[in-house]
Amino acid sequence: MLVKRLLVPVDGTELTDKAIDASVDLAHQLGATIVGFVAEPAPQLAAGARSRSYIEDEVHHSEVAALAHARPVLERFRAAANRAQVPFEGVFDQVPQVDKAIIAAAESHACDMIVMVTHGRGVFGEFLFGSQTKAVLAGSKLPLLVLH
Repeated sequence: MLVKRLLVPVDGTELTDKAIDASVDLAHQLGATIVGFVAEPAPQLAAGARSRSYIEDEVHHSEVAALAHARPVLERFRAAANRAQVPFEGVFDQVPQVDKAIIAAAESHACDMIVMVTHGRGVFGEFLFGSQTKAVLAGSKLPLLVLH
């Protein structure tokens, strides 16, 4: 299997550096391009008596805050890729479901593989926190490299 484009979702948590380092090394070895992807959860607006302008302001504020979070994460990723001379594309989206957005981003950017880092919390932790990695594995047809 020839891998030319890796989708690497990152979120700015403590595991982001591990995802960046490992995927840059892998892409360098494969001669592949990295698509770094930050998916921020979209605001869940409650139904009620709010005015349209209030809701629009709330959504706009959420988008600005999400972009302010995503930009430095993707710039850190870009810098690491540039140092290794690995082609890099940074992508940001605000989405209702992160796992579905990861799969959609991999497809829309013609990626051959998804590389994710997991906390490895175990069965109890997965029950409490859910598992984006498990959901991506179940929903994607692409190979998934899971780093622990």
